[in-house]
Amino acid sequence: MKYLITLSILLSFFSSCQSQRIQEEKDLAEKADMLLYNGKIAIMNEEHTIAQALAIKDGLILDYGSTTDMKQYMEDATQQIDLKGRTAIPGLNDSHLHVTRGGRFYNLELRWDGLGSLKKGLQMIKEQAQRTPQGQWVRVIGGWSPYQFKERRMPTIKELNEVASNTPVFVLFLYSQGFLNAKGLEVLGITKETVPPVGGRYEFVDGGAILHAEPDPTILYKTISSLPLMSDEDQLNSTLQFYRELNRLGITSAIDAGGGGHLFPNDYKSTRQLADQGVLPLHISYYLFPQKPNEEYQDFQEWVSTQVTYENFAKNLRRGYSLAGGGEFLVWSAGDFENFMAPRPELDTRPNWKPQLRQVTNLLVEKDWPMRIHATYSESMAQILDVFEEIKNQKGKFVPRWAFDHAETAGIEDLQRTKDLGGGIAIQNRMAYAAEYFVERYGKEQACYVPPLRKMLDIGLPVGAGTDGTRVSSYNPWPALYWMVSGKSVGGLKYMSDDNLLSREEALMLYTKGSAWFSQEENVKGTLEKGMLADLAVLSADYFTVPEDTIKSLVSVLTVLEGKVVYGAEEFKTLNPGLPDVSPVWSPVRYFGGYQQ
Repeated sequence: MKYLITLSILLSFFSSCQSQRIQEEKDLAEKADMLLYNGKIAIMNEEHTIAQALAIKDGLILDYGSTTDMKQYMEDATQQIDLKGRTAIPGLNDSHLHVTRGGRFYNLELRWDGLGSLKKGLQMIKEQAQRTPQGQWVRVIGGWSPYQFKERRMPTIKELNEVASNTPVFVLFLYSQGFLNAKGLEVLGITKETVPPVGGRYEFVDGGAILHAEPDPTILYKTISSLPLMSDEDQLNSTLQFYRELNRLGITSAIDAGGGGHLFPNDYKSTRQLADQGVLPLHISYYLFPQKPNEEYQDFQEWVSTQVTYENFAKNLRRGYSLAGGGEFLVWSAGDFENFMAPRPELDTRPNWKPQLRQVTNLLVEKDWPMRIHATYSESMAQILDVFEEIKNQKGKFVPRWAFDHAETAGIEDLQRTKDLGGGIAIQNRMAYAAEYFVERYGKEQACYVPPLRKMLDIGLPVGAGTDGTRVSSYNPWPALYWMVSGKSVGGLKYMSDDNLLSREEALMLYTKGSAWFSQEENVKGTLEKGMLADLAVLSADYFTVPEDTIKSLVSVLTVLEGKVVYGAEEFKTLNPGLPDVSPVWSPVRYFGGYQQ
C-alpha cells in the first residue's frame, strides 16, 4: 500500500512537471512583436517583481524576466528596444479626468500649469494677446494655484488690462474665482446692472471684474460657455494634441467624468472620430453627465434605452473608447461644490435633491448601469448614502459598480458604508491646488486627513487616483503622485499628517490598477503581468529612487499602448509617431506647449 501511495505521488509530480514544461515550450513557441530589455521594469504584481525585460505579443504582455530569458522570444521581426537601464511602469490611468472636454479646448487655452512666476504668466498673456485674432480670447482655464508662483498671489485686473488692453482675457482659478479684463467685460456686455447667476457675484475693479462663486460656480460655467469655440477641424486637431500631451506624461488610460457644458454626443465627436479612424492613442471610458437641472431623469431615460455600456468603438484597440455608465453628476441638486473660498453648501436647502436622486438611481439600478457621483464633504456623502441604502434595501440589489468622486472630508463611517454597499472612491489632487484656502477656512488640524488616503486603503475600499483636470487641477499625473507621497500642495504647504501619506508604490498602484477598477478593467490592465494589456511608460528618471521633489517633474520618454509606441522622446525620439502641426496657427499651444516644465 505504502508503495502504491509513493508511486502515485511520483506520477503526480512528474505529470505536473510535464505540464509545466509543455506550457513553457508553448510560451517559447510564441514570438514577441516587441521586446523591451536592459531596463528596470516594475511589474506591479503582488510579488513586487522588478524585471529586466518584457516581451509583448498582439498588444498583451507575453512574459517578463531577465534580458537573457526574454530574448528567447525574439525573431527577426521583433521590435527590440534597449531601455538602457531606465525605469518602466504600467501606463498611468487617471480615474477622473475630463479628457474629452479637455481635448475640445486644449488648443484654445494658455496653460499656467506648473508655472513658477506670475510675472511670466502675465508676459505669456501679453505675447498671446498680440497674436490672437479679433473675435477670439486669451483664456487661462484652471490647472494653477496662486501659491505656486513666487509672488504667491492672484493676478489683478489692472495687470490683465496692462498686458491685454485690446484683447479680451478670462482667467479661471479652480471653480472659485474668475478674472475678466476690461475688454472682456466689454465684449460680454456685463455692466453693474447685470444680474449675476444665483450663487455668484461680480466685483467690478479697474474696468474689469472678479467673478466670485459663492459657492455655486454657475457664474464661471456661464462665462466659459459664452466664449467662442474652434472649428470642427481645429477641435479634432486639439483633441489629438491633448492626447499626445497626456502620452508625454505617461498616461495610457483615462476615465472621463463628463462635465458641465459638454453635451453628449455632439461634444464627443472629435474623440469618436479618432476612435473610428483607428488612431486613438488612449483608452477612454466615459460616463454620461446630464446638463440641465431638473431634466436629468429624462436624459438618463433616453441614454439607458439607446446606449450600450462597454461597447468598444476604437478600431485600433482591444479596449479603446466605450461608455462606462452615468455620472459624475447624477442630478445637479445633489452637487456640493468644492469651493473652499466659500462656505460649505447644504443639500438640505434644496428640497428636491432626494426625490430627484432617488428617481435617477432607481432607473440605473433597474437597468444595471454603473454610476459615479460627485461628493466633496462628509455631510453630503452621508445623505447620499442614505438614499442609496434605502434603494438597495427596497430592491434587494444595487448597480453593478459605483463610486464617489472626490470625498475630501469623508469620515470613517462614510468609508465603511461605501464599502458595505460595494462602492469605491476616486480621489484627485484638488487639495494640492486649494489646501491653503481649506486650511484658512477650516484649520490646519482639519486638513490633516483631507482626503483620508490611508484610512481608505486600510478599510479595503477600491481607490483610484486622478486629477479632475483640466479646469480644477492640472491634468499632469506627476504632481498628483507627488501630492500623495509628500502631502504637500503645489505651493509647498505640507498640510497632510505623515500617517496619511502613501508609499510611492501604493500611490502608483492607485494610478494604475486602482483606477482600472472604475471602468471594470482591473483584470485587464494596470500591471505588467502576463496576459495584461501592454500599456507602459518608460520614465525620464527612476520614480522609486529620485528625490521626492523630483517626482512632480517626471515625464515619459517612451509610452506604449497595447504594444504600439504612441510617444517617444530623447533616445526614443525616432519612434515618436507623427503629429500634425497645432491649429489654428495662433494657438497658445503652438508657442508655449501645455504643462510648463
